Amino acid sequence: MAKRLLIVAHAPSPNTERLRGAAEGGARHPDIEGVEVSVKAPLEAGPEDVLACDAILLGTTENLGYMSGALKDFFDRSYYPVLEEKQGLPCALYIRAGHDGTGTRRAVEGIVTGLRWKWVQEPLTLRGEWQEAFTDQVEELGMAMAAGLEAGIL
Repeated sequence: MAKRLLIVAHAPSPNTERLRGAAEGGARHPDIEGVEVSVKAPLEAGPEDVLACDAILLGTTENLGYMSGALKDFFDRSYYPVLEEKQGLPCALYIRAGHDGTGTRRAVEGIVTGLRWKWVQEPLTLRGEWQEAFTDQVEELGMAMAAGLEAGIL
């Protein structure tokens, strides 16, 4: 049975849409066959999506030193319904930060700690002015998540 990777990413601009697309593109790499990928905006995703997945990749912008309101809303609606059943869920995060992303990272890490999810790697913070390399980094993260799921190491 195929494993399921859920990508929940806030994409309010063309560049953040490119990041979400890069995460999906990496996760859907043609060499990775045993993983179903679902991509949702935070306001469209809910606890039923989390309960159905085997790993989750989160993406957010830095908004006033915090995660996007949309991602916070996703956590508000999903936290208690998934708390008991999804402990140990492999997760990763990318942050599109105009500044340093520290507050955003700390906020998401606090929620993930409460959920008892398992970090696959350190959060990826894409700081400062837009760089084309950001899409490559997020694509690599999506590919690593899907490949790890397929190989059974996540």
